[in-house]
Amino acid sequence: MSTGKKTGKTLLALALSTLLPASAAWAANTDTIIYCSEASPESFNPQIASSGPSFVASSQVLYNRLINFDPVKNTPVPSLAESWTISPDGKTYTFTLRKGVKFNSNKFFKPTRDFNADDVIFSVLRQKDPKHPYHNVSQGNYEYFNDVGLDKLIQDVKKVDDYHVQFVLTEPNAAFLADWGMDFASILSAEYADVMLKKGTPENVDTWPIGTGPYVLQQYKVDSQIRYLANPNYWDGAVPTKHLIFSITPNVETRLAKLQTNECQIIPAPSPVQFDVIKNNKDLTLHSVDALNVGYLAFNTEKKPFDNVLVRQALNYATDKTAIVNAVFMGSGTVAKSPIPPNMLGYNKDLKDYSYDPEKAKALLKQAGLEKGAEVTLWSMPVQRPYNPNSKRIAEMIQNDWAKVGVKAKIVSYEWGEYLSGMRKGEHDAALFGWMSDNGDPDNFADVLLGCNSIKTGSNAARWCDKGYNDLVQKAKLTSEPAKRAELYGQAQEVFYQQAPWIALANGKTFYATRSNVTGYSVSLMGSDFSKAKLN
Repeated sequence: MSTGKKTGKTLLALALSTLLPASAAWAANTDTIIYCSEASPESFNPQIASSGPSFVASSQVLYNRLINFDPVKNTPVPSLAESWTISPDGKTYTFTLRKGVKFNSNKFFKPTRDFNADDVIFSVLRQKDPKHPYHNVSQGNYEYFNDVGLDKLIQDVKKVDDYHVQFVLTEPNAAFLADWGMDFASILSAEYADVMLKKGTPENVDTWPIGTGPYVLQQYKVDSQIRYLANPNYWDGAVPTKHLIFSITPNVETRLAKLQTNECQIIPAPSPVQFDVIKNNKDLTLHSVDALNVGYLAFNTEKKPFDNVLVRQALNYATDKTAIVNAVFMGSGTVAKSPIPPNMLGYNKDLKDYSYDPEKAKALLKQAGLEKGAEVTLWSMPVQRPYNPNSKRIAEMIQNDWAKVGVKAKIVSYEWGEYLSGMRKGEHDAALFGWMSDNGDPDNFADVLLGCNSIKTGSNAARWCDKGYNDLVQKAKLTSEPAKRAELYGQAQEVFYQQAPWIALANGKTFYATRSNVTGYSVSLMGSDFSKAKLN
């Protein structure tokens, strides 16, 4: 799978690693918080990143967006936009921007003005317009922007004046407002971009980011450490901790060990088997957050034997999901049956699920002409997630279940960047994956993960395009009435059940752990918030 070319992460390292001594270490004190991150970021520009660790290291530390989300209600609230209006036909959104917001600076650039409408226009058009001078910088892959359909939905974006921006849509879209709280919607500095373009170094905008967020990038060494300094002019209040350090620690056991020895004060995604260890240590605290997510196995429906719906149905019957959730999630998740999480608008509570029935699986495989079985590859994620806390174990249990009905699955895994890239290109037979809500809207699951247009963008890992399903979810986007949207999504889930492009495995809670003296740090629908975190 490896092309031998430099990845975005490698280019990032070349740009920044020389600034950080190889033996650098930082003792935790009340002015410093160390976060044990799961992986190095693909990029410090969230417009061109696609992984959770990249978003935490970039959009959730360095940038802001037009809106944020209420952590309890998951509804849009003001951020860089103080307010907004929507036209009666649902096709024109006008945002009133916050005044007095300062951009950060770095060794290449010091801003001469505050945040204004030009920055919003730049941040949108870079992603939307193929002719924009920045569109192809850093390989120009705007996966999320395209996944949610903004490339086609936005007809025009206009600067009304310095503090008003107007979006004109090709059609009404019930999810549009929520999209502007997503990571890819982070607002970059147009002035910085102009200066770097004139200097012939436009890639600095992505490798040496400048945003309006609570922290400023200071130093980075790939696969080792990221250092940030508090933004002294943060518009949303003083940042209490001067130094924030990400210690790149992919191994879940090592992360816990560092938390126990105070080498880290915050860790994401502890394994369920570690929960009791954390709970029994007076110096540590385990936190949980109800999440909007789904873990699943995607069949590549463009490849044999998974182009046959009977095979996909058979392997749904062959997989003991209850046993998997009991063994792996250990109380931190529940069995899933739908691409939409249970606590989200549009979830079909009456949807059927596939029972564990190996004999029925064998009968369907025989009907499909595979009575002698088949051999396939099963991709296993190299990272832990709330929707999949132990991918290797889940893959092994699925492998064992499928072997009982004559399907031999060879388990393979790759470095996370390669895994994502290969899956987007459709190189897998079947792959374990999952999704955590970016904006609290069902469209973020139903269309982004299974819509026909999402095959091209790569987020439809099943590479499944069903006209009936697709028509229903597209119609749901045009409908602002919640009850009608729910009805349409309910019908789409019936098609999903019949066509079985996935094995929907589990819905998991989000867990993280901290030293007990950490306050102010929080995790919500939109990810991690370090802006109020401090050590007491």
